[in-house]
Amino acid sequence: MCVAIFLVLLFFVLSDTAFAEEPMHIVMDMNSVSVQQGQRRLFCYRYEDVPFKPYMQQLYSPGGINVLRDAPHDHLHHHALMFAVAVDGVNFWEEQTKPGRQLHKCFDGMRVDRNGDKSKAGFTEHIDWINLRGQELLLREHRIIEVKSIEDDKATLLSWQTSLAVPPGRESMTLAGSHYFGLGMRFLESMDTGGRFLNAVNRTGEIVRGTERLTRADWCAYTAEANGKPVTIAMFGHPENQRHPTHWFTMTAPFAYLAATLNLHKEPLDVVSDKPLVLRYAVAVWDGRVEKSKIGRIYRQWVEEQ
Repeated sequence: MCVAIFLVLLFFVLSDTAFAEEPMHIVMDMNSVSVQQGQRRLFCYRYEDVPFKPYMQQLYSPGGINVLRDAPHDHLHHHALMFAVAVDGVNFWEEQTKPGRQLHKCFDGMRVDRNGDKSKAGFTEHIDWINLRGQELLLREHRIIEVKSIEDDKATLLSWQTSLAVPPGRESMTLAGSHYFGLGMRFLESMDTGGRFLNAVNRTGEIVRGTERLTRADWCAYTAEANGKPVTIAMFGHPENQRHPTHWFTMTAPFAYLAATLNLHKEPLDVVSDKPLVLRYAVAVWDGRVEKSKIGRIYRQWVEEQ
């Protein structure tokens, strides 16, 4: 059952004086949800006052650096960390005339959980994917967002699960789109130059055009200077996702971009009425440059916990 939210500011506080970490809490206003650990913000998720899709607007390293950029002038539809594809020919990625719209319906299961001496916080969001031509419902999504701090490795770990279901009265819907459609991330402007991509298989991948490449691997990471301070961001794809290993889209010019894709430009994917499509990803953020071995270890821990 969805829980209607009417309060302008709402706190969910985990209180335990014996708890080793600072307590996590969720802060909510009319347009966004944020998770904080003590006084430090971990993320800010925008769900209202957005024309076409909810998205992760800010994601912070343990040192307090936000690595995401929202709606840059060159691509206004690049909303920081966002998930979008085309559905039965309706484009939910580019925000052109009469595109598709991901309509926030409500939140369910807003929570802060403790497991031993660790905690995580997050929510489930219900989203309707609408064709604005005729207001037709194409898909229903359950989106689960969770975040935690990994103190031993000094990392912020964000988990993103999307479950797409065909609405009643339809047998299937077809996902398709460009080679970069999926869970995409636009970085800070200062991170657009001088950065380096690496992945679990040490391959440069297939050239699509210019610096754009597609590489299949368990994970892909990017290291760059964020306003003069080095940061590393890794994206993980779960082994149970369809078309695993993930097809990672990367580009370095004229700006840096990273996306977890499903190879939809070559292989459209049908979502059938009796089997929702479940996709699980994660994003880890560190201050500084991180060795491949550490990224791989955090990836394996994340998979084991799912």
